[in-house]
Amino acid sequence: MTSLKTLFAALGVFLAASATMQGQAGRLRDVLDANVASEKQLVALPGVTPTLVKAIMNRRPFLTMTDLDTLLAPSLNTDQRTALYRQLFVQINLNTASDAEIQLIPSLGPRMLHEFKEYRPYKAMAQFRREIGKYVNDKEVARLEQYVFVPINLNTASDADILSIPGMGQRMLGEFKEYRPYKAMAQFRREIGKYVDDKEVARLERYVTIN
Repeated sequence: MTSLKTLFAALGVFLAASATMQGQAGRLRDVLDANVASEKQLVALPGVTPTLVKAIMNRRPFLTMTDLDTLLAPSLNTDQRTALYRQLFVQINLNTASDAEIQLIPSLGPRMLHEFKEYRPYKAMAQFRREIGKYVNDKEVARLEQYVFVPINLNTASDADILSIPGMGQRMLGEFKEYRPYKAMAQFRREIGKYVDDKEVARLERYVTIN
């Protein structure tokens, strides 16, 4: 009987932990988000001229990292873009990013590309840290997580998970939670569109899901 109680207790802990697992955007430390970086921050980056700053700001939001790379390619060669991406990036969805998009992460080779994809679908950044931590040290895991995100569940995500979205503040956190439960993404677009323009809604939508 004791063993059975122990088993059920362990199962309960497992289910509770699973229920609270949420997506998150990776913690940004040394890398700026290209969609929210200021003009002053952009112009200070290597190879980014005032003309490129204007082009970046006019084109935003970038809904994929490929979009940013395509914009920069006529002005910066491969080595220059790789150097820039150590400081500027558009976080990629760990579960849907293409091989080409993942390989835009600086110093990410074929082996790590394989490891990124092996553990799909990711449910939370904690899972990414745990699995990728099997192959690289903590410092490298922290570097890599800056480039990625796992979409959050709009209806169950914690405040901390929502606030992990780049550019997210307390006001918009309140608006995200006000309209729970969300039934469809169309509802999210409609409600959040009361507070920000269509471009910002599209940027925010990258980070969220309903499931």
